[in-house]
Amino acid sequence: MEWTEVKVIATSEAVEAISNILIENGASGVAIEDDLDIAHYEVDEFGEILDKEKLMRHNEDVNITAYFPEVMNVIELLPEIKSRISQLTEFGLDIGKNEVVLQAIEEEGWADAWKKYYAPKRLTRFLTVVPSWVNYEKEVEDEQLIFLDPGMAFGTGTHPTTRLSLQALESVLRKGEVVLDVGVGSGVLSIAASLLGAKEIFAYDLDEVAVNRAKENFALNPKCENIHVDKGNLLQGVTQKADVIVANILADILILMTKDAYRLLDENGKLILSGIISEKLSMVREEFETVGFVIEQVLTSGEWNALVLSKNKDEQNGMVGG
Repeated sequence: MEWTEVKVIATSEAVEAISNILIENGASGVAIEDDLDIAHYEVDEFGEILDKEKLMRHNEDVNITAYFPEVMNVIELLPEIKSRISQLTEFGLDIGKNEVVLQAIEEEGWADAWKKYYAPKRLTRFLTVVPSWVNYEKEVEDEQLIFLDPGMAFGTGTHPTTRLSLQALESVLRKGEVVLDVGVGSGVLSIAASLLGAKEIFAYDLDEVAVNRAKENFALNPKCENIHVDKGNLLQGVTQKADVIVANILADILILMTKDAYRLLDENGKLILSGIISEKLSMVREEFETVGFVIEQVLTSGEWNALVLSKNKDEQNGMVGG
C-alpha cells in the first residue's frame, strides 16, 4: 500500500492550527519537525550538547508532515488545504512560507517516517510521553507515563503549548479535583490530569475526529476510566462545575469562553490557558480580567505563553456584600 506525504513548511505558531486542518481533511496522522521543540533539552538524541543560542537563531521554518492513504485523491484536496491555511492569517497567525510538497511513499517508508519522529520525551518533572510501541522503563519511581499512538494523535504532545499546559497542571493539581479539558485534541492533558490525581475529567472538542482519537489514546493508558469525552463547542451548554479548567487552543478562540469559564469554575479553582503567542498575551489577559479573573502565574516558552488564573476574591466578596 502506498501513502501520500504532504509536507507543509510553516512556522511554530501555526503548527496546531495547520495540523488540525490536515487531520480534518483526512490525514491519518501528523508529524512535526520544529527546532523550538528540542530547544528545551540539554542534549540531543545522540547525547551531544545543543548550542541553544545558535538553535534559537535558526530560521523559523517548521515541517508539518501529514500522511494520506492512497485511496484519497490528495491533489483535489490541496486547494482546500491551502485556502484554509491561508485564512489563518485572519486570526493573527504567521504562517511563514506556507509551502506544500507532495511525495508518494511505500508502506515500509510510512512506518519508518513515523518512528523517526517519535521517542519518549520527559516534558515536566513527573510526566513523560511515550509512543505506544516503545518499551520504556521509568527513570525515577514517581515518573508518570503518558502513552500515545502518533497514528491516532494530533502530533506528539510535545509542542511548547502542550508542555506549558502540563507544567501548569502539575503545579495546581493536588488530587481529588474535577477537571474540564476544553479542546481535547490527542487527549494528552486529560490523561495527565488523571495521572496527577484528578478525581474526574470531562473533556470536550468541536471536532468529532478529535473526540474519537482521544478515546483511542485513553484506551492505551491505565486508569483512564474517570475521563468522559464528548463533542462540544468550548464550554457552551456545559453545566458541570470544576476545580480546574484547562484549555490549550488559539488565543482568539480562548477569549470566546471567558464568561462560561467564570460560570463553571469553583470559587477556589484554577483556570489554565495555553496556546497564546506573545503578541496576543495582553489581549487575553484583558478579556479574562474583565469578567473577574486575576492572573496568578505566567509561564513562557519562546514565543508561547500560558496563564494560570483564579477568581478575583475581592470581587466575589463585593458581590456577596452587595
